[in-house]
Amino acid sequence: MPSLGDWSVPLAVQPRPGDYAYDLETALSSVVSVSAHVPPDAFTAETLGTERAGNGVLIREDGLVLTIGYLVTEAETIWLTSPDGQAAPGHVLGYDQVTGFGLVQALAPLDLPFLALGASRDAAVGERVVVAGAGGRTRSVAAYVVARQEFAGYWEYLLEDAIFTAPAHPHWGGAALIGPAGDLLGIGSLHVQQQIGPGRTAHLNMVVPTDLLSPILEDLISIGRPRRPPRPWLGLFASEAEDQVVVVGLAGKGPAARAGLRAGDVIVAVAGHEVSTLAEFYRAVWALGEAGCDVPLTLRREADVFDVRVTSGDRNRFLKAPRLH
Repeated sequence: MPSLGDWSVPLAVQPRPGDYAYDLETALSSVVSVSAHVPPDAFTAETLGTERAGNGVLIREDGLVLTIGYLVTEAETIWLTSPDGQAAPGHVLGYDQVTGFGLVQALAPLDLPFLALGASRDAAVGERVVVAGAGGRTRSVAAYVVARQEFAGYWEYLLEDAIFTAPAHPHWGGAALIGPAGDLLGIGSLHVQQQIGPGRTAHLNMVVPTDLLSPILEDLISIGRPRRPPRPWLGLFASEAEDQVVVVGLAGKGPAARAGLRAGDVIVAVAGHEVSTLAEFYRAVWALGEAGCDVPLTLRREADVFDVRVTSGDRNRFLKAPRLH
């Protein structure tokens, strides 16, 4: 992910105030920069690093900031910086591995307007939106919704209805997706590439819809995680290749590593049901029960096909919990 340095979005793709029915400058001023320090012994330090930088959005006047969870997972120090350079310490309230959201409480007044949550279900393909980073118009993109579709991530992550926008924002993590009413429709998660023809690739942002936040918001504030049963987690990274699910990496000391899985293994079936996509694989695992259940896998390793049973875990138990403040 790009660092927060001296950069700006090309003028041609910056939003112009006259193109929107709401006060663009006020809406953009709700986006702050988020800087996080994670201890070296954190479970995610190896994969996500110990110094993380991105964006967050003030969603309530009491200093509640919504961001993307990977920025603040296991963070012990958080700083929030307003568009005019005023910095305030923050405290991680919680994060949700299912949606990908993270929630931070500012510990000093930010003196900024907040961005109300909108109905992301209404963000239709073709809708004109703004993808906003911290720093105003020069760090924001006038964009369009180009797709609403399922997204499966290699880290045991699945969104049934992700929002995809173009042109892509270069500093997407935690960026605000602002709808035509000047409200918050999503939080930036990833930069993805999509094949659109022979030798042609489109660069898009994948955005997590804010409709997923409302059912879990009070839980994140009060206990740091949703009050839903935890999904079984295997601790592996996987990809799709030629209608196969292939293990490309393992989380250290995670369930899959303890069960002897290796990078390069092909996952043929889950509990006897063949899988050929990441979405099929995840749904088959999650259908077996809650975290802690046994997950029977059929693997192909080079010329051998064999069965292995993985005792799943609760991903959150491997992470440093947010500190009480």
